[in-house]
Amino acid sequence: MATDSVGTDAANAAPKAYGSAPGRWSGYMREIFASRQPPLLGSVDPDKIEAAAREKLKDSPGSFNFVFGNAGSGETYRNNRKAFGRWQIVPRMLRDVTHRTIETTLFGVIHPSPLIIAPIGAQGILHADGELGTARAAAKLGIPMILSGAASRSMEAVAQANGESHRWYQLYWPVNDEITLSLLSRAKQNGYSALVVTVDTMAIGWRPYDVDSAFLPFIHSVGIQVALSDPAFMRACGHEPFAHDDVPEFPYDPAKFDQLHAQGDAKTKRAVELAAAWGQQAVNGMFRTWEDMRFLRKNWEGPLIIKGIVSVEDAELAIDNAIDGIIVSNHGGRQVDGSISTLLALERIMQSPKVKAAQASGKLTVLFDSGIRSGADMFRAIALGAQGVLLGRTYAYALTVAGQAGVEAHIKSILADFELSLGLSGYRSVEEIWGKAGEVTIKVEQ
Repeated sequence: MATDSVGTDAANAAPKAYGSAPGRWSGYMREIFASRQPPLLGSVDPDKIEAAAREKLKDSPGSFNFVFGNAGSGETYRNNRKAFGRWQIVPRMLRDVTHRTIETTLFGVIHPSPLIIAPIGAQGILHADGELGTARAAAKLGIPMILSGAASRSMEAVAQANGESHRWYQLYWPVNDEITLSLLSRAKQNGYSALVVTVDTMAIGWRPYDVDSAFLPFIHSVGIQVALSDPAFMRACGHEPFAHDDVPEFPYDPAKFDQLHAQGDAKTKRAVELAAAWGQQAVNGMFRTWEDMRFLRKNWEGPLIIKGIVSVEDAELAIDNAIDGIIVSNHGGRQVDGSISTLLALERIMQSPKVKAAQASGKLTVLFDSGIRSGADMFRAIALGAQGVLLGRTYAYALTVAGQAGVEAHIKSILADFELSLGLSGYRSVEEIWGKAGEVTIKVEQ
């Protein structure tokens, strides 16, 4: 596959300054020092950004908890975070790592870093710009993004906002093949170069925060904008598709929707009916199989990636079924309580000779999701064999606080952290640490 450069990450021309060596991303720290002002988000600490998002949405706690909440007791989320502490970085000294690059090649495309923006649905309940703010931030920085099939904006609108940047589409698989093919066609036409199939969410997990407040924006057609703008789905419902620039009302007020519905408001009634129809198509409890994956493989020409793999056996089955990539993920701890942490899952998967051989030959790309909150986290996942890492909840919190600018600031922050951690540990590139757990990191008992 021909290589398509997404800009360079050469750490060259910037003059040395107090606090950091030259570097495209670490320069963000110099910018903050030079400004004599606090960071845009008030802090670069993800915990404080999370707290700021909670405060921002204090009048809509359901919207915050929709992103914050986990499955069951939250044990899987905690497992994800604890797993990083079991791997410690072993810095090397007196090496010339003044000039560094964190460029990464995925599916033949050179990206400025290993970071990928994870798919998060219904971003329109967090900020008025919703996914458009995220798409614009990704384009500004050249970072690839994955659009959720549960987005609150159409894939066309997001593609326009994302411009010439790289984007993938995440599919919540409809029951109806005609609708599925329509979604795939629209994705291809709008420049989504890879298809990500989430296989761990055939039904919504047991999420107490949402259950306790009966909070589910999809029932009011918030987060099904990809479906509402789809001609095949809307034709099946007897309606014309919504305009690509149609957006749900912000802030999202479920009580207002319920009241309008009870009063017989025609627009609200139609929204609820369409939401119910889409609920019969996707994430409806119908569990797909490896045999079903052949349909997507036959009808999608680009990279086909499965998100939600945590077992060695499933990683090996992905290879057998001509899948191009896997995302080691437990949906951020939102689906199965008590699940294996994704970092442990990655460690086990990368011990498979079959997986390692497929990865080395370029037959399989291994990506990582669930739990990333810092540059050091990125370092440890890459050392275990991940070729790219997905950033999830924390960018959603940044979007909540400051829209597009907030997402940009947070991405620059985590990549500055990663680039500095790389250099301070004695390495100049991602290649020098990739797959070298046990050398660049060591595992400790806790």
